[in-house]
Amino acid sequence: MYVNSGYFQNSRLPFQEKKKALRITSAGTYQLYTWPKLPTWRPKGRIDWQLVYVTAGEGHFIFDGREVTVPAGNMVLYQPKQEQHYYFLGKDRACYWFVHFTGRYVRNILKKYEIPMDRYILHTGLSYEYEDLFRRMRDELTECAWGYEETLTYLFRELLITMHRKMYDDEMRITGFLRNEMDIAREYFRVHYNEEISIEQYAASRSMSTSWFGKSFAEDTGVSPKQYILELRIRNAQVLLETTDGTVSEISRIVGYENPMYFSRVFRKAKGVSPANYRKVYREHYLRAIETCHRAD
Repeated sequence: MYVNSGYFQNSRLPFQEKKKALRITSAGTYQLYTWPKLPTWRPKGRIDWQLVYVTAGEGHFIFDGREVTVPAGNMVLYQPKQEQHYYFLGKDRACYWFVHFTGRYVRNILKKYEIPMDRYILHTGLSYEYEDLFRRMRDELTECAWGYEETLTYLFRELLITMHRKMYDDEMRITGFLRNEMDIAREYFRVHYNEEISIEQYAASRSMSTSWFGKSFAEDTGVSPKQYILELRIRNAQVLLETTDGTVSEISRIVGYENPMYFSRVFRKAKGVSPANYRKVYREHYLRAIETCHRAD
C-alpha cells in the first residue's frame, strides 16, 4: 500500500475553522496493491468537510445503511457530522485522493460553484487535472512554504471550478470517457482476440475495476467482454474454415485455442455443428451456388 498525505501544521486532529471563510486542513492519497482491505468508519463523522476522489478501481461506501459501489471517476462529498463508512480492496488495485476542509463560508462557496450538497456521490469523471490539484494541495501542506495557506484556497477553488465544468458539460465527460474507453477495448480485443486475454488485467491496466469495466462494456456493446472475444474467435474461425484448407487443429491455434477438442466444443455450442461439418456444409452450399450461376449463364 502507498500512502502520501499532508496535514495543516502537521496535525492529524480535525478542527472547525470559525473565523476564516475557508481553510484546507489535509490532502493526500491512498493506493492499494498488496494490502487486502482499507476500511474507514467514523460513526459520528468529522467536524470538517471531506471530498474523496476515486481515481482507480472502486470504493465501497455505506450510505444510510445501504452499500454502494463507487467506481473510478466519481467523488464522494461528506458534510460535517455525517457518518463516514467505506472501504477499499487491494484486489481492485484501488486508488483514491482526499481533501479535508473547513471554514465559515464553506456551504456558500460550494453553492457558488454549484456543487450538489443534497447527495453523496458526484459524477465528476476521470481527469488528470483533478489528480494534479489534489497532489499540489498535498505538497503545499507537506512543505508549508511562504503563502501556502492562500495557495491552498486557490487550488481548492480551482478544483471546484474544474468539477463544475466537467459535471455540467452538455455531454457529461464521464460519458465521453466511457465511450472512448470502450472504443479502445474493442480495438484491443479485435487485435489480440487470438491471445490469452485476462479481463481482470485489462481492466486494471485501464485503471478500472473488473466489474465496472464489464458492466460498461456490456452496456456499450450488448455483450460481455468474454462473449465479445468468443464471437471474434468464432467469426474468424468461420472465415478460415470457408476460405482455407487448414486443418481444424491449425485453425484452432490461429484463433486462440491450443486444444482443438475444446475449440470444437466451443464452436459446436456457438454454431450448432462441428468445425469439420461446418466446412463441409458450407462448401456444398457454395458449389451448388456456383453450379446454379453457371446454368443461369
